[in-house]
Amino acid sequence: MSTAAKTAEGALKLTPELKAFIAEWKSKPGNLIMVLHRVQQAFGYIPREVAFEVADALGVPLAKIYGVITFYNLFKLTKPGRNQIQVCMGTACYLKGGEDIVKELEGILGVGLNTVTPDGEFSVEAVRCLGCCGLAPVMVVNGEVFGKVQTKDLQGIVARFRKG
Repeated sequence: MSTAAKTAEGALKLTPELKAFIAEWKSKPGNLIMVLHRVQQAFGYIPREVAFEVADALGVPLAKIYGVITFYNLFKLTKPGRNQIQVCMGTACYLKGGEDIVKELEGILGVGLNTVTPDGEFSVEAVRCLGCCGLAPVMVVNGEVFGKVQTKDLQGIVARFRKG
């Protein structure tokens, strides 16, 4: 949470920088997606209370905000884990074992897709093509690409990112 702000009560709020960004983009076409990208960059997801503030600041219905957030799978409504794991489920990765990778990760981490481990360390999501089809099956952890992944590799990969 780089520029995200919390009030004394702990609720998340728009920072002055985000408010300025929204004001700059308010009258521009396509502003909602740009604003939501910036909010997610700041918080790591789109917190509910911040979505209300964005709706007010842009003068758009909250339903429109949620329509965009839920349409595009890039946007997240829940806080991801400190280590974000993405498993490619594009055609090449799926055919070469992407589903097996997901199942093995579920066993190792004890959580399913689109969830966060109870300690907040890991979140796992299935994504569409990552563009590394020649390396199938592929997974990404915090932006680091792992290609030709086998289930036997997963314990070691997870251990590299586990809090020490």
